[in-house]
Amino acid sequence: MPKISVVMAVYNGGSYLKLAIDSILNQTFTDFEFIIINDGSTDTTLDVLTEYSSHDERIRVVSRGNKGLVASLNEGISIARAPFIARMDADDIAFPSRLEKQLTFISENSNIVCVGSYYEVIDDEGLKLTISKGPIKNDSIQSALMKGHTVICHPTAMFRTDAVRSVGGYDEKFFLVEDLDLWLKLGEVGDLSNIPEPLLSYRTNSNSVSTQNGKFQLAKAESVIEEASVRRGVDNQFELKKHWRPDETKNSQLEFALKYGWWAFNYKNKSAAIKYAKKAIKIMPLNIAGWKLLVLSYLKLKETYV
Repeated sequence: MPKISVVMAVYNGGSYLKLAIDSILNQTFTDFEFIIINDGSTDTTLDVLTEYSSHDERIRVVSRGNKGLVASLNEGISIARAPFIARMDADDIAFPSRLEKQLTFISENSNIVCVGSYYEVIDDEGLKLTISKGPIKNDSIQSALMKGHTVICHPTAMFRTDAVRSVGGYDEKFFLVEDLDLWLKLGEVGDLSNIPEPLLSYRTNSNSVSTQNGKFQLAKAESVIEEASVRRGVDNQFELKKHWRPDETKNSQLEFALKYGWWAFNYKNKSAAIKYAKKAIKIMPLNIAGWKLLVLSYLKLKETYV
């Protein structure tokens, strides 16, 4: 029996899939099974999975018609053989020691049912933007979750298999915020935590489902919090009023271009800072903010984006 089941669902994985798979296969901890649900992909995903599984017996591929992300993740959970499940997405990159460090932590803390970590934010091209640091302790995490903030990054999570099965896994009705719902339910049967160091590169993609369904996703998140408040018998205030990805408006797109640019600037990634400065200028050529970022990036000066 493996000690960890890594569960990943993929639909048309594209150019990022091999990077994601390699990052798991090259972990310092090796006693795991890698369950990959091919959710009806129509591109080269199945060819990639067939090639990898023929060379590494730890990979278990399930390939069938499209059922959606939530159904695919629940299917992976249902066939997992290990006492711990590590989530992974098909466009992210796990750091080599991720599984080892999370397994050690959750094994040594019997009260913890789910642990995430800090993570490095990268963009579509893999350019490094910043390190995202969420709360570490259970009380702070639960408080943030109850306000609508998903402070455990989904692909960084490792949770106990028996715990996730006991709460029913992911809820299909909360697609797009299924992770927020699951963390809250797990938080009702045990403690939550984040390891205070980056263990994964998380790819933010402007064409992602989150971007395309921003308003709908916020409404779903509020419904999650309403149900959690009833279960917990508390009067809670949902405070998340703004989506965490840009929408179709120029003001929103400018805001996020500048945010990513200053993230990159302070992360000392000059090329990424210049990329987003130019993107901001293209969105609003007469807005001075993009030009300021561009000039300072070329001059290698430091400034913090607020």
